[in-house]
Amino acid sequence: MTSIPGVNTNRSASTQSAGSGFSSNDLSNVDLDEFLGLLITELQNQDPLNPMDNADMLTQLSQIREIGSTNQLTKTLNNLAVGQELTMASNLIGKTVSALDNAGKDVEGTVDRVSVQTDPEDPSIRKVSVHIGDSTVDITNIREIVEN
Repeated sequence: MTSIPGVNTNRSASTQSAGSGFSSNDLSNVDLDEFLGLLITELQNQDPLNPMDNADMLTQLSQIREIGSTNQLTKTLNNLAVGQELTMASNLIGKTVSALDNAGKDVEGTVDRVSVQTDPEDPSIRKVSVHIGDSTVDITNIREIVEN
């Protein structure tokens, strides 16, 4: 799930209000689904004799749309970044590189293949790696590329 950016990431049990589980100023660790659930619950439980005015409702609906759009944009940018890393890694096949492998050892050699691993907990998170013999190197751990 996607976390909402820009909220405090420290939540202590002592600052939470007894009824809601959240303090009045603390929305840390609230993801998109939880935020939308809170917003929908607020709309469903408003006082029928004193309903939210149209301007407030439009503001909240625009917030929902903005969050959805931002979430989609983030996914698109992440996919673009992985695509660029994959292109860069593919261009390294046959080239000699110096890097730090996933075991923390210095390795130098010719890149013979490229792989993409998916996070088992979040399939949208992918990591591009190059392989030098038996060593696997995250693309971000390459220190030097030597033209052959």
